Amino acid sequence: MELFNVYPLVNITPVRALGAKLWDDQGQEYLDFYGGHAVISIGHSHPHYVQRLTEQLQNIGFYSNSVQIPIQRELAEKLGRVSGYPDFSLFLCNSGAEANENALKLASFHTGKKRVVAFRGAFHGRTSGAVAATDNPKIVAPFNADHAISFVGYDLKAVAEILRGGDVCAVIVEPIQGVGGIIMPSDDFLQGLSLLCGAHNALLIADEVQSGYGRSGRFFAHQHAGIRPDIIAVAKGMGNGFPIGGILIAPELKASYGLLGTTFGGNHLACAAALAVLEVIKDERLLAHATEMGGYLRQELEAHAGAEEIRGRGLMVGIKYNFPIKEIRDKLLTEHHIFVGNASDPTVLRLLPPLNITKAEVDRFLGALVALTPPPSPLPGGEGELVSSARI
Repeated sequence: MELFNVYPLVNITPVRALGAKLWDDQGQEYLDFYGGHAVISIGHSHPHYVQRLTEQLQNIGFYSNSVQIPIQRELAEKLGRVSGYPDFSLFLCNSGAEANENALKLASFHTGKKRVVAFRGAFHGRTSGAVAATDNPKIVAPFNADHAISFVGYDLKAVAEILRGGDVCAVIVEPIQGVGGIIMPSDDFLQGLSLLCGAHNALLIADEVQSGYGRSGRFFAHQHAGIRPDIIAVAKGMGNGFPIGGILIAPELKASYGLLGTTFGGNHLACAAALAVLEVIKDERLLAHATEMGGYLRQELEAHAGAEEIRGRGLMVGIKYNFPIKEIRDKLLTEHHIFVGNASDPTVLRLLPPLNITKAEVDRFLGALVALTPPPSPLPGGEGELVSSARI
């Protein structure tokens, strides 16, 4: 049997990883500035993470949600406290797509309505409802195409017009679009969106699958806007590589037996991984570190990257050029041995390093990028040094 060939693969086979570094089967070291699509939040093979999983595996790795699993309650309590949502409830699943699927289903159950408002450039996953709310017709099969979805730009008047129809159960928004190219709706827009949803009995779903878990410098990216969504979808950085996802649910939404369900979601090992991530984020002050390193990275990119625009917050960064970035991305990997990401916009380079990335590692990336990109125009007064002394 062969693998179903749906992934374009680079010819690299990682066999070991630690922190922000990977080593392949030839012994070559790589710097990981992408984290496997923002999954590696606390660094590869963090000692506390390894210890937590090892100890859990030596006791029990799995049983279904038909028995008491105290580690789920421990995770819910700690996640509520660290994230700032102690009064919310937690439903656990296995991935970001499942999280968004359950968020949309729960919104429809709660309101009795079925239409969903989503945004241009959105990516919410590949399951039935999540992919229907994803703005990419190439990955929406005919089977998925009959959901009632309305796509709009970041235009409050357009959203209000759809909401006035009375059939919208939810508005789903990424506080920072990842796949779309690190696109951020403004804080004012998110605040207006929240008010509109409240006025029209539609739930606001924040898809924090990629932007959550400290990546923006706050635990959730929507917290920069000071809003409080009804449902928050999480995954990716939640388990640092172990499959886990979930939705944080406002207290106004009530549970009933059988309303949602999953076989593997919330298993012992997944919860141990998620607890390790929260513990490291808190103990190592990674929200503050992501803010500090993200600010430094952005400052250096704006000065030296020769880019059209630097986007994002914290350690969720998009570098927008006026040309396709494929050659730069390929050379960063093959010549400088640095993993970075792309986006649906072919002119955007996407950066999603671990939250505990060091300044020396940031400088290594910056030096490589500057070597591959056109020099910025000299500043007035003769200034315009390309590489700071910290990177020489």
